Amino acid sequence: MRITQFNEEVFYSDDKIVKVGRSEIELLKQKALSNKRKRVRLCAHRSTDDKLHEMLIIHTKDTYIRPHKHLNKSESFHLIEGVVDVVVFDDEGAITDVISMCNISPSCLFYYRMSDPYFHTLIIRSEFLVFHEITSGPFDRKQTVFAPWAPDETDSAAQAVFLKQLSQSVDGFLSLQK
Repeated sequence: MRITQFNEEVFYSDDKIVKVGRSEIELLKQKALSNKRKRVRLCAHRSTDDKLHEMLIIHTKDTYIRPHKHLNKSESFHLIEGVVDVVVFDDEGAITDVISMCNISPSCLFYYRMSDPYFHTLIIRSEFLVFHEITSGPFDRKQTVFAPWAPDETDSAAQAVFLKQLSQSVDGFLSLQK
């Protein structure tokens, strides 16, 4: 597969038919490890203006995804590799759902689709998280709203505190669901 690097986190395929196997995933994992935010995406769509955006996304365990929601968009997430809790919040920051996903057990969830604009984030519980995401385009930064109650991506100390507290809250939420 031929890929073009758009920036340190975003790659596009130059192939007319995009094909991804284990070797491409391993290459992308190395690229994720080597950049500041510990994440990469391979876009299967050709342009930010496309009406359908399909991406193979890789995050390391150290990736912080600031809780956010997408206005006027749906999002589907198909897990390929890893273990993750997708945390869904109301507008005030209370947890309303946790989607625990993995690829190591037949009883694990591996897919979700979110059609409404809920704040959400990921707690990555494996060394790497590899997933296929589909959303509508064109890409418009103004359609993503970041949670005002969550730390900015530039504040690593606040992120660590937030993620530790969130992980404990998720564990408590899940124990009540059993």
